[in-house]
Amino acid sequence: MARMKIAVLVSGRGSNMQAILDASQDASYPAEIGVVVSNIAGAPALQKASDAGVKTVTVPHKEYPDRESFDRRVTEEIEAAGCELVVLAGFMRLLSEEFCEHWRDRLINIHPSLLPSFKGLDVHERMITAGVRFGGCTVHYVRHEMDTGPIIVQAAVPVHPGDDSKKLAARILEQEHVIYPLAVKWIAEGRVRISGEVVKVSGAKAPDGALVNYLE
Repeated sequence: MARMKIAVLVSGRGSNMQAILDASQDASYPAEIGVVVSNIAGAPALQKASDAGVKTVTVPHKEYPDRESFDRRVTEEIEAAGCELVVLAGFMRLLSEEFCEHWRDRLINIHPSLLPSFKGLDVHERMITAGVRFGGCTVHYVRHEMDTGPIIVQAAVPVHPGDDSKKLAARILEQEHVIYPLAVKWIAEGRVRISGEVVKVSGAKAPDGALVNYLE
C-alpha cells in the first residue's frame, strides 16, 4: 500500500519534523515526508531533512510582495512533490485565508497548549503566570484564525512546583513529539473524520479516570 506523502513547513530547528521523520523510518508507518519547505535559508530543519534524503526547498518570504503570492509559491512546491497533507512544524508565518481554504482539512498544526486555552505566543510563561496546574499540546486542523480549528489529539502535561517556562516547555515538547506523528498516522490511515468542526477518530478510546494536579 502506498504511503501518504506529506509536506512539512518549517522555519527553525524542526524537532517536530524530526519526530515525524523518525516515525516514518518504520516501514509500517503509513506516511512519508515528500518535501520540507522553509521560508528561512539555512534553517537547521533543512539540513536534518537533507541528511535523511528528503527533498528540501527554500522560499524566502522577503522576495514576495505579499503573503498571498508567497503562499501560492509554497502551494506550487507542495503540489509538485505530490503531497496530500501539509504539516506545520514551527513555521513562523501567518498563512493567508486563500492558503488555508485551498488546503482546508489537509493542513494541520501543533500548538504548545491545551487549545482553546493560551492561543498565541509566550504560551509557557503565560501558563505559569496564570497558575494553571496542567498545560499540554494540541494537534489541530488549521483555520484562518490563529490557533483555531478542529482538534485531533491533545496531551496533558502537569505543571510542577518550581517550574519556569523553559522546564515546562521541555516537558510539553516531549509530548509534542509523541502526538504529532500519531495524528499524521491516524490521518494517513483514513481514521480521521470531521463532523461540523469536531474531529472523530475511528477506533480511538478516551482514557479512563481523571488527573489530579497534586499527589500526597
